Amino acid sequence: MFPTTPGLRVHRRTAGAVGAVALLAVCAAPAAADDPAPAPGLVLEKIAPIDGVRPGSTFTVPARFAYTGTEALGKVWLKYTVSHGLTLGEVPSNCRAFKTWGYDEIPTGAMALCAFDQPLKPGVVYAPEGGLKIGAMDRALYERLDVSVTDYEAYPGDEATSGPVPGTGPALKLVEQPDATPYEPGTPVEEDAHFKRTPVTAANTADFQVLGGALKGRVGDTVDLRVGFVNAGPAWVQVYRDGVPLAEVQVKLPAGTTVTKQQGCEKVSSGTYRCPYDLPWADEDEEYARTFKVRIDKAVAGAKGSATLVGEPGGWDTDQSNDKAAITLQVTGGGGTAGGGSSSGGSPSGGGSGSTGGSSSTGGSGTGGTGGGSSTGGSVTGSTDGAVSGDLASTGSDSALPLAGAAAAAVGAGAAAVLVVRRRRSARG
Repeated sequence: MFPTTPGLRVHRRTAGAVGAVALLAVCAAPAAADDPAPAPGLVLEKIAPIDGVRPGSTFTVPARFAYTGTEALGKVWLKYTVSHGLTLGEVPSNCRAFKTWGYDEIPTGAMALCAFDQPLKPGVVYAPEGGLKIGAMDRALYERLDVSVTDYEAYPGDEATSGPVPGTGPALKLVEQPDATPYEPGTPVEEDAHFKRTPVTAANTADFQVLGGALKGRVGDTVDLRVGFVNAGPAWVQVYRDGVPLAEVQVKLPAGTTVTKQQGCEKVSSGTYRCPYDLPWADEDEEYARTFKVRIDKAVAGAKGSATLVGEPGGWDTDQSNDKAAITLQVTGGGGTAGGGSSSGGSPSGGGSGSTGGSSSTGGSGTGGTGGGSSTGGSVTGSTDGAVSGDLASTGSDSALPLAGAAAAAVGAGAAAVLVVRRRRSARG
């Protein structure tokens, strides 16, 4: 376990602070000033992409580097950062481990900071003997490995949520790489030559399953419909496809219904909406859904809509059998059509049937909602929001008008935005 350590401080070279001040001075200087020329320093060789890693297995990170200065370097640090689907193996005793938190478009991960207190010859290529072991978890798919080498302790700052935890495995030591081409002492290197980012791809899949729904209520009711998709795993998915949403769901409403409110979706035709999910990632065993407010206008025999995963499918999803689900409609309390005229001068009966123009009993509560509406109420299978229901007719007695205004206000106040319902396992790796 990683104990929580509050108040982690960032340790940097004094030169780093001086460099920051110098950078501010450069920003304030005229644009004609030239950038400083590259100087000798630490250079990390490129790490080739790692493909086909099987969940549950481990792989070794080859981190070869050199110092291009003209004098020996007394000590260096290697830092390894892995993404959400990877884990550190047995951490060596000259390393410390941290958990890192997710922010912006960076999910949670782990980090190891390893110190090597041994002199390095100028221009000679070194690497940790045996390398650092990294494990692939069951959720691994599109992962990332960051490696950097510095001549100062690049201690993590706010990104570390716990640690440091001292390693207990055999210590790593640096050994010369005789097969590598040495660097000429004094060779200048680019500022970011000490850092490399490598993609790691696991042999895994993720099953995106669409979520449909069942509308149920009286004619005139406004009910909730939650549609979207669930990532049934086993892998989480983080992938960058420029301009392409991670997932898209097309919603076609059953005949006899009207969408009164929705958010984040585009109407493409009458009763049909397209909902893009521009997500940085989709965790395994998690639902991503949006709520529609749907008014039941009339009973239509056999009315049925659908929710369908559309767009460019990801290579991670190899099962398309669950990419479409039905949206059904069940009208209760008899048929009819919402909004029709009632008998002249008459007020609706206390029973609130589905006859044209009728409103519900002023004392009744919604059967499928928690919004506290005064209609008999509609519901939808699986809805977690209160259903605002019962559009009150304006054709009854004058006393119905305040009630109609109150119902309209309740509809506006109860409108749902995008909902993400988590179904996480009780314990996660």
